[in-house]
Amino acid sequence: MSWWRSKSENTGKPIGLTAEEEVPPMVDQIRFFAGAARVLEGSSAGEYLAGHTSWIRREPVGVCAQVTPWNYPMMMAIWKLAPAIAAGNTVVLKPSDTTPVTTIRLAELAAEVFPDGVLNVVTGDRTTGAALVAHEIPQMVSITGSVRAGMEVMRSAADDLKNVHLELGGKAPVLVFDDADLEAAAEAIAGAGYFNAGQDCTAATRVIAAPGIHADLAAALAEQAAGTTTAPPSNADADYGPLNSAAQLDRVSGFVDRLPDHASLLAGGSRVGDAGFFYAPTVIGGLRQDDEVVQNEIFGPVITVQQFSDEDEAVRWANGVKYGLASSIFTSDHGRALRVSRRLNFGCVWINTHIPLVAEMPHGGFGHSGTGKDLSKYGLEDYTRIKHVMSAF
Repeated sequence: MSWWRSKSENTGKPIGLTAEEEVPPMVDQIRFFAGAARVLEGSSAGEYLAGHTSWIRREPVGVCAQVTPWNYPMMMAIWKLAPAIAAGNTVVLKPSDTTPVTTIRLAELAAEVFPDGVLNVVTGDRTTGAALVAHEIPQMVSITGSVRAGMEVMRSAADDLKNVHLELGGKAPVLVFDDADLEAAAEAIAGAGYFNAGQDCTAATRVIAAPGIHADLAAALAEQAAGTTTAPPSNADADYGPLNSAAQLDRVSGFVDRLPDHASLLAGGSRVGDAGFFYAPTVIGGLRQDDEVVQNEIFGPVITVQQFSDEDEAVRWANGVKYGLASSIFTSDHGRALRVSRRLNFGCVWINTHIPLVAEMPHGGFGHSGTGKDLSKYGLEDYTRIKHVMSAF
């Protein structure tokens, strides 16, 4: 229990939720990549030129520099190191300076299994990460973090032409049509919007609702917010804990404090208590497409609600941000779901759900959400290089 308590205290996450929602997927992901390493695929060998046989080798990239964020410190460490090591690389990993405990413990456990030098963990702040990225030895840099951090990494990596793997921000739209199950949609949105205090790049933060369901859905989301509890990890009734830091609390508060006059606060919108970094589950309506809270990632327990006029406008608004990581559609019309999923410019589209991930399917986005994929065989392949070998006979 002391191990779980230290993890909970380091991140502020409820102990029960961490044990139930994060640990089983991490174990599954390690097992997946351990197996996937044995079945790497490539073009079949063949005589594409007379008198010569060609085949493909997938080889390790080499040393991989990796930087993980504070919102899921241990899970993101697994997402990084498992495919990299399974592909035969070595890793130098730097966790966030605010949540290093679980990564250090993971390295201690890994040292009992891996040969020396396979997994290396260094701690420090932003300057440490910058030094790691700029060093001449790593052949690949992988980071999960902010758009700003991703841009800085890409600029630095360009000096050495390093491979880059970037999983950055998100602003996930949730398109809810008139024929959707209202109760199920509201519950799913609230669960995926407030999980981990909304500090999730795939969080269901941007609801775009049809005219016939908009008012009722907004009211249902406000009701969901009222039934959601933020409290310290020691509170067994807590649905989520505090924000990561005073700076993150200021960031989230700032978005709400700067709301335009035409916006309406339907729930929350304030700090909870005088101690800690707790922020109330929040719902905001009356918004326009160009409003700051619609366009920019808040990374907190804040859900926005807009009303679209028709399917084309819904898709246009959904795609009308710089991010392209995750999205969802709620409808009972299967044809519409498939049609809209094709039009959405996001790396993942959920239908009648939001936020589940599986090791077998890729996670990664477009635009300001980054490049490359985590999870799945595609995530494993990202940590390999392809070599053509040809033999004359």
